[in-house]
Amino acid sequence: MELFSLKGKTAIVTGALGLIGKKHCEALVLAGANVVVADVNEAKSHEFATTLGMDHTGLGVDVTSPDSLKAARDKILAKYGSIDILVNNAAINDMFENPAMAKDLSAFENYPLDAFQKSIDVNITGVFLCSQVFGTVMADQGSGSIINVASTYGMVGPDQSIYRNECGEQTFYKSAAYPVTKGAVINFTRFLAAYWGEKGVRVNTLSPGGVENSQNEFFVSNYSAKTLLGRMAQPTDYQGALIFLASDASAYMTGANLVVDGGWTAI
Repeated sequence: MELFSLKGKTAIVTGALGLIGKKHCEALVLAGANVVVADVNEAKSHEFATTLGMDHTGLGVDVTSPDSLKAARDKILAKYGSIDILVNNAAINDMFENPAMAKDLSAFENYPLDAFQKSIDVNITGVFLCSQVFGTVMADQGSGSIINVASTYGMVGPDQSIYRNECGEQTFYKSAAYPVTKGAVINFTRFLAAYWGEKGVRVNTLSPGGVENSQNEFFVSNYSAKTLLGRMAQPTDYQGALIFLASDASAYMTGANLVVDGGWTAI
């Protein structure tokens, strides 16, 4: 089990206050890492970090801002002395405040350009910048693990039928923004793994499936029917895969895409 130990390692999780982000943090803590909870809200990041224990830190971080990331890097190095693990988890996944408008706004023909650009800024540029700022530290120290969180929709096109209700009415469309940006993340992983392999920095993708989170019953049923395991993921279902990628258990693995989706993409 020492292969999975992260004792003495410093791990940064971006988008750490999200449903899965919190579970990533908790898993890293259990494996022994010093965890940096990085999200846009500094007060809430600090508050959550305190629930993890005294050795952990919460920082307000804007993944689209080089200055914000460099300031976070300096604070982390001053406190812990190294950066060993980066989990690029921060991402935008379309939500529409007015359900009555969701179908029309999410349709490709009407999808707002500013929404598309915002997803690019966070989901692609954010991963690029975090990897550049924090990953350079890893390259300089000669070791590290970067885990880019993508999605099944980075590999396959969205099945729009799962967003139809019991009456067969389309309630929502999965927009182009999420699949496009998550597909880019997967190939960025390959680029960075090839670029920093000789520096001892491993770079892998974790591609999760959909997580059950109080969605409409018809959606949960539709989604579950497409998986081989017959269910959506629970928030804890990615913790084992994350620790595997972060630790020496995956020491000979880089440039790979670890798919954990209940069999969604297997058929």
